[in-house]
Amino acid sequence: MARQKQQPEDSGVLSLKTLTKSSVWDIQENDIFRMLDSGLKDADVKENFRHYTDIIRCAFEIQEIPEITPNIKKAYTKQGYKVGEIKLDEETRLNWVLRKKPIMRVTDLTYENIRHISAAKLIEVLDRNFGGGWDSLSQAIQDIILSGFDISTTTLPKDRLHKKGGMYEKKVEDGFEVLEVPKGNWVEAIFAKLKPQQEKLRMKFNEDDDAEQNEEDEDADVIVQDDYKNHDEDDSIVEDPNDDEITEENYSTMMDLGEEDPDDEAAQLIEFVDE
Repeated sequence: MARQKQQPEDSGVLSLKTLTKSSVWDIQENDIFRMLDSGLKDADVKENFRHYTDIIRCAFEIQEIPEITPNIKKAYTKQGYKVGEIKLDEETRLNWVLRKKPIMRVTDLTYENIRHISAAKLIEVLDRNFGGGWDSLSQAIQDIILSGFDISTTTLPKDRLHKKGGMYEKKVEDGFEVLEVPKGNWVEAIFAKLKPQQEKLRMKFNEDDDAEQNEEDEDADVIVQDDYKNHDEDDSIVEDPNDDEITEENYSTMMDLGEEDPDDEAAQLIEFVDE
């Protein structure tokens, strides 16, 4: 039986070495200073300090200041920052001010943070940026949202939207948050609900597997992900009708691959016979 590598999520404890661009959104400023204080005692962490800093920057604003004085600390604290000293070694210290990046606009949403906000928070962000409804969002933003949330929409006259026993009532009862976007005498309702966490399956390889199989392949994690969702007829999100159009890549398979024209071959054969 192949050796299994323990995954970071199994322990339930985050450290600098197990921190990812996604999980960093789960922690706060004080956690960062704590992780740095303990993690920098490890020579490997010190050597790769820039790598861990890049991960932290995914979710936090970082500023380095020359010194920490009471006045400076007070000024940054008022702005929501946490101030602390980072000890790289006996001679090198950094003064950092940290603040979690706010998610205020749809452009703040990323694949890393989308699953770290609630449906209510998503509705708040959409409400702050909306005007034209779901279709007013760029395809890139829609894809990010759909990676973490079940989304459905419907547009109905104002007096029909809240009809008893209708779609609106059923969605709310099913746990969806809803945003209503007025469109004249009509209203577009956008329903959002956090998708359940995808289950991870581990692939195991026997010890007598091909020698070229490396350790990463032995412990590879495969996420079974279903990107397809059936919607009710009145709240389906229209797929791009151009998905199946001919592209440069697939068009090339239809082109002449350099084979000789059959008529040319026939002409060559006739010339040969005549000779």
